[in-house]
Amino acid sequence: MKITMFGLLGLAILVLALVFSATAPAAPHGAATTVAATATTPATPTANPGEHHEIHEALESLRRAREHMAHAAHDFHGHRDEALRATDEAIRQLEICLRYE
Repeated sequence: MKITMFGLLGLAILVLALVFSATAPAAPHGAATTVAATATTPATPTANPGEHHEIHEALESLRRAREHMAHAAHDFHGHRDEALRATDEAIRQLEICLRYE
């Protein structure tokens, strides 16, 4: 019983921390702005948006997520930069997929 209550309390604290961190205004730091400025996203391929709508939706979501990460208030010991690089690569791979329709 104690373990369940502590587990639920820990889960509630984690959810609250995520909610508050997601709603907190972000201020760019020096290192973060250089990553955001140097990472370029290739232009969207000229595929018909009606085709492969899941891929197009994923691209939009990844681009929005990248913007949120680029303007996050913390660096998270370099993990944000790594996430930005991984997101850029995911965007690039999806754009390549759209070229092979």
